[in-house]
Amino acid sequence: MGRIGSEDNPLRVAIIGSGPSGFYATEALLKSGLRVRVDMLERLPVPYGLVRSGVAPDHPKLKQVIEVYAKIAESPDFNYIGHVTVGRDISIGELRASHHAVILTCGAESDRNLGIPGETMPGSHTATEFVGWYNGHPDYRDRAFDLSHETAVVIGQGNVAADVARILAKSEQELAHTDIAEHALSQLAASKVRTIFVVGRRGPAQAKFTPKELREFGELEHCDAVVDESELELNDASRVELDDKTNPGARKIYDQFREFAARRVSGKLRRVIFTFLKSPVELLGDGRLARIRLEKNVLSGGPFNQGAHGTGKTMDIDAGIVLRSIGYRGVALPDVPFDSRSGVIPNVEGRVTKGGETMPQVYAAGWIKRGPTGIIGTNRADSVATVNSLLSDLAALDSGSAKRGTEAIYECLRRKGVRFLTFSDWKVLDKREIERGQPKGKPREKFTRVQEMLAQLDQ
Repeated sequence: MGRIGSEDNPLRVAIIGSGPSGFYATEALLKSGLRVRVDMLERLPVPYGLVRSGVAPDHPKLKQVIEVYAKIAESPDFNYIGHVTVGRDISIGELRASHHAVILTCGAESDRNLGIPGETMPGSHTATEFVGWYNGHPDYRDRAFDLSHETAVVIGQGNVAADVARILAKSEQELAHTDIAEHALSQLAASKVRTIFVVGRRGPAQAKFTPKELREFGELEHCDAVVDESELELNDASRVELDDKTNPGARKIYDQFREFAARRVSGKLRRVIFTFLKSPVELLGDGRLARIRLEKNVLSGGPFNQGAHGTGKTMDIDAGIVLRSIGYRGVALPDVPFDSRSGVIPNVEGRVTKGGETMPQVYAAGWIKRGPTGIIGTNRADSVATVNSLLSDLAALDSGSAKRGTEAIYECLRRKGVRFLTFSDWKVLDKREIERGQPKGKPREKFTRVQEMLAQLDQ
């Protein structure tokens, strides 16, 4: 038998998760120059992670990266295994026995908590729930969002908060020809929401939108973008941040806020109000959300190191729904170390560690490795770095006998009675979603329940 990575002893790697990090790790392995076989396991029947279920439906260009992933998936050395939950249907230990290495690329599937009274009452939701709901993610398909009240509050000032606020602000006509899930479109069309507050803990100079995302609010057909000019006053440290040439995005964002503040409110159907230096301290209501209490903040600290601190002064906003978007966090996997404080799998250069020691054969890439930072493309360099660590460990990964890889996974799943799907199955679902969307002028109409997907494959 040849050395690991040779024709008769391929490097066999199991990748857990089919989002950007998983596909970029696959790409790096296939380009390594070694003989490699990759098995990608995905909990859902459908691939592509947050590109499918997290990117806003009105941003179709961001989803074009799926074409890159689909091309990677065509490699004869790649194998997709959908509808399989690692830790339930197959264990990390079983994958370590059948593969030389396991790379965890399962992302960040939950949200950070505000940690305030009333956070769990009806009417209070996470951005993950709402985004998954309007994108047709099976986990969130049947969530209920009460849009019968006039005011909604979005906590956070990053791009996910922007997506949530923009979807709430758009008309049915503006969303009708996107791939938004039909159940969400019908409920958004009946929405009574007229005012959407987007609340930032820090000031306008620290908002984390991208300039393009923010500019879109000024282009909405039936919604005014509103900023109170008095909220754009800056302290000295914030002025330094805006003048720093290495921070051009912040200046563009601030200038866009100024442009919104200078506009005359035209009286459109809806308005999005951007407000700063406020933190939620309590959600109030008798059995369900009725209002949110915000504490006014001040900034302290030097440029690029400013923290927001409460002043003790509060204000209430009557609201029927609150959506928090203050950051994603990872979820623990069975038999894998997890840092519950930071919400990531502990690792050094992608090598998973347990009690300070490297866990043999197990690696991490993407958000579960470093936390939810960066854009889709950021994950490529991160995954390449993890694969480089794996490749430098080849000698330690060589067990001296060939690994059975795909064959062993299939045997395990069949023995347990687990129904698994192939990439060919996904192609069938993909084709039918596209066909379902055509009569409506949509790029696709997604299947939004797992059983619905499986039933399509049984026809």
